[in-house]
Amino acid sequence: MQLKSLEIHGFKSFGERTKLFFDNGITGIVGPNGCGKSNVVDAIRWVLGEQKTKNLRSEKMENVIFNGTDKRKKSNVCEVSLTFENTRNILPTEYTTVTITRKLYRDGESEYYLNGVTCRLKDINNLLIDTGIGPDSYAIIELKMVEDLLNDKDNSRRNLFEEAAGVSKYKIRKQQTLKKLEDTDQNLSRVDDLLFEIDGNMKSLEKQAKKAEKYFELKAKYKTESARMAILKTRSFKEKFSHLETEDQALAEKIMEAQVAVNSREAVIEALNLQLLDNERTLLDAQKDLNQHVDHIKKVETEKSIRNERLRYLQQRENSIHLQIETEKKQQETYEHELRELEQDIENLTHEVGQKTELDGKLEEENTQYREQLQLKRQ
Repeated sequence: MQLKSLEIHGFKSFGERTKLFFDNGITGIVGPNGCGKSNVVDAIRWVLGEQKTKNLRSEKMENVIFNGTDKRKKSNVCEVSLTFENTRNILPTEYTTVTITRKLYRDGESEYYLNGVTCRLKDINNLLIDTGIGPDSYAIIELKMVEDLLNDKDNSRRNLFEEAAGVSKYKIRKQQTLKKLEDTDQNLSRVDDLLFEIDGNMKSLEKQAKKAEKYFELKAKYKTESARMAILKTRSFKEKFSHLETEDQALAEKIMEAQVAVNSREAVIEALNLQLLDNERTLLDAQKDLNQHVDHIKKVETEKSIRNERLRYLQQRENSIHLQIETEKKQQETYEHELRELEQDIENLTHEVGQKTELDGKLEEENTQYREQLQLKRQ
């Protein structure tokens, strides 16, 4: 298994996407101070699952994201991808190239990918456990780690030999097994507590079971009695329904008879309405004639008043024309004769007006009687 490439984007000083290829012949990364050599080592440790910010030379995990410069804005996410060649199948997978990727967002969310597929950190650790590669592995050695090895700080030499001999993975498995045993002991104690609680609840459960049996017996009886009651109610409802159907048919026949009577009454009312319309037309004609006669009488009265005025004028001049009275006597007689004719005409017209008035009263009485009959018919 050989490290093939390292791709960094937004991690510490690597604001732009940077990809390092580890081909044959490369034994290390060198450069002046501050050029980012340690950041490359931190990136490898970080992508392999390093969780301690102290080992990443930072106070908090958010500081590993590129914080920006005067000319570049800060990043909201950092990403590191580490690619291995697996041609000899050292890693327990069928892929010949394995890429491990880790992403971190400013809100604290972290994601792991294995060949582009989302996975857990535990999956990556299980994949690399037999290879001696990890965030604390001596396959990644910094300058200060060389000093720790020379000084044998915290048994660093022994840890290096155990890792080289493949003993460290068994220690890790031993710790995992011991943790599982502790969890099992806790589960067993919890089971004992549950058994004690179950024993305490058995009596109450037995009482509840007896009550439940009694409840089901009463429920079965209730169903039987309910069915009987439903049958009795159904029979009574059927009898009432048949009786109501008979009454409904009788009422329907009565309604038909009443409808026929109403139709006949409506026909009579329609005939009376037509007769009333004829009477109203006759009354309108009579009223028209009466109005014409009244207009004629007004004209005659107007002429009469004119003649009376003329007569008064003649009487006023009677004293002044006394000398001419004899000569005008004949003319006066003529006027008097015409006056008598006019008076006769007035009497005739007055008589005709009286007759018309009597006829109008009779028509009004007949109209009132027809309306009263129509109102009675409508009622």
